Amino acid sequence: MLAAMPPARANSLLAAMEPDWRARIMAAAPAGTDWSDGQRYAEGTVGRLLEDPPALFATGTPVSIAIETLREVIKQRLVTYLWVVNAQQHLLGVVAFRDLLYADREGTLDDIMIRSPFALQPRMSLVDAMREVVTRHYPVYPVCEEDGRLVGQVRGQVLFEQQAFEISAQAGAMVGVEKEERLATPLWRAFRFRNPWLLVNLLTVFIAAAVVGYFEDTINRVVVLAMFLPVLGGQSGNLGCQSLAVMLRGMTLGELRGLGVAKIVTKEALLGLLNGVVTGALAGAAMYFVVWRAGDDDALLLGFITLVAMSVSCMVAGLSGSLIPVILKRLGADPATASSIFLTTMTDVVSMGSFLGLVTWLVL
Repeated sequence: MLAAMPPARANSLLAAMEPDWRARIMAAAPAGTDWSDGQRYAEGTVGRLLEDPPALFATGTPVSIAIETLREVIKQRLVTYLWVVNAQQHLLGVVAFRDLLYADREGTLDDIMIRSPFALQPRMSLVDAMREVVTRHYPVYPVCEEDGRLVGQVRGQVLFEQQAFEISAQAGAMVGVEKEERLATPLWRAFRFRNPWLLVNLLTVFIAAAVVGYFEDTINRVVVLAMFLPVLGGQSGNLGCQSLAVMLRGMTLGELRGLGVAKIVTKEALLGLLNGVVTGALAGAAMYFVVWRAGDDDALLLGFITLVAMSVSCMVAGLSGSLIPVILKRLGADPATASSIFLTTMTDVVSMGSFLGLVTWLVL
């Protein structure tokens, strides 16, 4: 069954198996099988997606000979490009079928090939490979070692499927769901994936709870504040997640190199401030209405405090959502997995702390 699958899918299936079963299958696999050869490379690299190039020709091969050879090859394999190599298997050029069709039969492949084509490396991570091919939408990509020796090819469809999977996995990673987890993942394995992150999140939640506890006397004296705490926390948290999602997408696609981190962080902070002012004005109006109906003289001041606290917390949320993943990446941590926990803590502490702190300072 594995032999009939594309190498990428076969390797994915192998990765999901228990180690004992995987070892037995690898021992029984015929030598030279694409997916078994791919096991030489680390998980998450281009090498795991390698397949043997079906149309490999030596430099100087006549066009007529290449055409006759392809007549037999295409009966068994899908051929997209012809790869031209020298005696040391170094990739010299690539020939498209259209060029081969109109070529002079008396000429050679060297006359019509595209020289020094773009190539991936087998030990290149999938994330780096995606960045390289995001503007190069080819059906097939050659894969060469650092010295230029051709070791295989990767189909664009397979690579972009992996790209879509990596991007979709970020949504789960942000809430502690490992990208290996699927709907069919066994119960206890899924539990082992999720529980550690929930325990870490529990510790960070206590930090936000400590802030609320510090202002317990303020909440007891102005009970209406308890109703608006979730509003500020939820709004700033949602805005921070928006900023985080955009930043993670940009990091995956390699967009940071062209724009610069400082410019993006500044933009997200200003965007957070602008959204905070708009939503804060609405929340402040709601606060004013609730307090005014209760007959409290501080209705206008509490409404203004709500506006200021919302603006500050949303600005910090935008700043944190864009800056935290960059910092984590530079520290060697996975931004998609760890960012959400720190972002939630930051937005909760700032939103509740600024709101309750301003009320304590200006009202009580």
